Amino acid sequence: MTAQPLRRIPYTKPSITDLEVQYATDAARNGWGEHCYDYIIRFEEAFKAHLGVKYAIATSSCTGALHMGMHALGIGSGDEVILADTNWIATAAPIVHLGANPVFVDILPDSWCLDPEQVEEAITPKTKAIIAVHLYGNLCDMNALLAIGERHGIPVIEDAAEAIGSIYHGQRAGSMGRFGAFSFHGTKTITTGEGGMFVTNDPELYEQVLTLSNHGRARNQTKQFWPDVVGFKYKMSNIQAAIGCAQIERVNELIKEKQDILERYKKKFKEFQIGNYCFNKREENCEIGAWMTNVVIGHPSLNSMISESLQEHLKPLGIDVRPFFYPLSSVQPFQHLKPQNPTQWWSYKIPPSAINLPCAHGILSQEIDRITSCIASVVN
Repeated sequence: MTAQPLRRIPYTKPSITDLEVQYATDAARNGWGEHCYDYIIRFEEAFKAHLGVKYAIATSSCTGALHMGMHALGIGSGDEVILADTNWIATAAPIVHLGANPVFVDILPDSWCLDPEQVEEAITPKTKAIIAVHLYGNLCDMNALLAIGERHGIPVIEDAAEAIGSIYHGQRAGSMGRFGAFSFHGTKTITTGEGGMFVTNDPELYEQVLTLSNHGRARNQTKQFWPDVVGFKYKMSNIQAAIGCAQIERVNELIKEKQDILERYKKKFKEFQIGNYCFNKREENCEIGAWMTNVVIGHPSLNSMISESLQEHLKPLGIDVRPFFYPLSSVQPFQHLKPQNPTQWWSYKIPPSAINLPCAHGILSQEIDRITSCIASVVN
């Protein structure tokens, strides 16, 4: 008998059940006319309750939420916004679109998030915001960053695109800064296919962004088709929100599965006796949502290039892995911002030794065994 080929293991995929299908079908069948916002409102209310914030606006993407929020804060031409060099370009793009300048600083070697000391050193009279990106669900040192922001009168923005389920000293990621932004891309812990959420506890900022999100039409404007300002079109559809409603009802289950996957990898790496590695770091009195399970193998200072070796070895075996985010100052649009001593930055040291492991909803224990065994065969 011919052996069946092994199932390809994707690095991530959503968990979609009959509940999501039921809600999306209802929105497609009935969510029109006077009901065209029903699921959007319901999703926003449920997300607010989960996060513990006063205001939420469903958007077409996390990038759109960041763009509108920074625009509402008055960030514009010539201003500076500080963020970690280790990031996806989606965080930096809205800064550029607003005519402002991203200022990259290095990350901490254990959390892979913004280094508060370097943030403070980078502040100038042009600094108008600090963006705290909770990378891969790991948590920024929010106490330190918020204190820096308060000392200098600079708002701290939370890019919590990857941080559903992450909790910092009792507060959920995204709920602590001047505003937070989330992603519901198809790869994320909860998804609407594409989509995002703007959240804040600031009523004035909420009203500004709400107006911006609807082509600049204020909700108290009595004239139809009368914009008060030039706004954006970053709204989520009712059908997307219907899927989001089902996902947020299951959010604790989905977060726990991601956290369990991380713990299973930790256990298996120990069983396979893979030496000198570290996974996503959980700080004391914090929880990490573990959207993406990441591992750094070997000491980053050695620039072992193990990431490329693993990708080349695992891909033909049907195992999808992702590289760690490259430093933004190394990619074409931002090379003019490259630090003078990049080899001394953790943002440059870590990626060659790090890899994103498959952590899709529904991944099987035997698949984690298979992945770990393959990695052990390369690095041991």
